[in-house]
Amino acid sequence: MSFVMRRGIVGGACASIVWAFMPARAQPARTSGFDTFLAVSMKLTGRASFDPLFAERVHAALVRHDADFPANIASLEQWIATHGGTPSDVIIAALDATRPALAKTVRAVMRAWYLGVVGGPPHAEVVAYERALMFDPVGDMLTIPSYCRGEPADWARKP
Repeated sequence: MSFVMRRGIVGGACASIVWAFMPARAQPARTSGFDTFLAVSMKLTGRASFDPLFAERVHAALVRHDADFPANIASLEQWIATHGGTPSDVIIAALDATRPALAKTVRAVMRAWYLGVVGGPPHAEVVAYERALMFDPVGDMLTIPSYCRGEPADWARKP
């Protein structure tokens, strides 16, 4: 048996042992109200689905920043079911006068999805940048700002 062949066998055996004893990657624990949050988010944004990891991050950050968020999102779901009203600007206009806490929740949810930011200064938390929904409308033509399109200094050449 050659040295290279022996190394391959030993390396493969070691890798399989390590793989066998590695803990399974646990899914992040979803807090209560996650499904309600997704349903309301779909109604507010008009989207049929979201990136699961991004959705979990957004939800967790919103819950961290607002202790009343789970109750508000449940109330918002009920309000939308009885009053209708999409898109989000219609809902916000209707809620501003009667239920300002729910209007604030709508703004927080939309800000989180489209800007990738939860909370405000000095405690703003960035939960996403390149996955923020604000880039979707122009994603087929434009590179997300701050990402290099080509080789270094390609901006210096005249087009």
